[in-house]
Amino acid sequence: MTEHGRQTALVEGARAGEPEAIADLYEMFGATVYRVALRLMNSAADAEDVVQDVFIGLGRSLLRFDGRGSLEGWIKRVTSRTALMRLRRQRSRKEISLDAGLPAWTATTPSSPADRLTLERALAELPDALRVVFVLKEIEGYSHQEIGEMLGIRPGTSKTRLYRARKELQKSIWEPKSV
Repeated sequence: MTEHGRQTALVEGARAGEPEAIADLYEMFGATVYRVALRLMNSAADAEDVVQDVFIGLGRSLLRFDGRGSLEGWIKRVTSRTALMRLRRQRSRKEISLDAGLPAWTATTPSSPADRLTLERALAELPDALRVVFVLKEIEGYSHQEIGEMLGIRPGTSKTRLYRARKELQKSIWEPKSV
């Protein structure tokens, strides 16, 4: 069976409420969901909650999956929306645990561990609105139109937030801290 055929069978099984199908989808996409959630939530514990929310509701959510595009891309969207809803409900911001391990980065991000750690720390200091747009655009690769739809903002607002996030990151990473 091809990978696409296997995914199609798992989607149908999950829609029917088969726990084995959902478990297999978790095995396939659990790490990806966690990485997206961690980047958006800025907290390992909150990211784990998002992963749980995504997979608990996956059977119902898959009723809206029409098969166009990749299943992985669709699951990333569900994860982003779930994380964003959770962020909206939170009143206080939590800090990321540096002991939780760093998520995998794309080829466009720093490759050395020290550079990745510096970027992770700088991202953790960004306000939620800026960090979310930066992660969705620069790390997950969504367009400003898609980000606008996910967040309920205009694409121009997404561009502005990305610009501000880049400026804040640049200040945080490149400008010396006064002691």
